[in-house]
Formats: sequence, structure tokens, C-alpha cells
Amino acid sequence: MATPAERSVIASIAANTRWSREDNRSGATATARAKSPASLEYWKNKVDPEGKLAPAVRLAMAENAKSAYYKKAALRMRQAKAAKRAGAA
Repeated sequence: MATPAERSVIASIAANTRWSREDNRSGATATARAKSPASLEYWKNKVDPEGKLAPAVRLAMAENAKSAYYKKAALRMRQAKAAKRAGAA
């Protein structure tokens, strides 16, 4: 069984080998980026999966959903940090 340090080196070798064979990095990661919450396409599909809304309405809803998601994540982070500080005191 490999130690954590060895596993890290093995993973690094694998990643470097994979990317050394890829001539189109952007194309190789396009699907993952489209399915990421950082992508507006992700939110457009989330708020209107069938694509029935007008493009402007769909975009506005997607932007609001994305904003709400990140604000909620920021709030949870602040609450977790406050709880950690309170526990350390």
C-alpha cells in the first residue's frame, strides 16, 4: 500500500501523462465545464430543462439562480468559520 506522499506523486504522474497526450485542453474539459455550477449553461438547464422560456427570461432566471447558489455557499462558509472560532475560544 502506498503512503499518502506516494499516492500524491502517482496521481501527479497520471495527470501529467494524461495532459501530455491532449492537444485540445479546452475541448477535453468542455463537458465538465458545461456541467459546472460556474457555468450559466448549467443554470439555464436547471431553471428551464426543456428550453421553453424566452431566451432573455431564461438567462435572467439562470443568473438569479447562480447568484443565490453562491450567496448561500458564502453564508454557509461564514457560519462555519464563526462556529469554528466560537469552538476555539
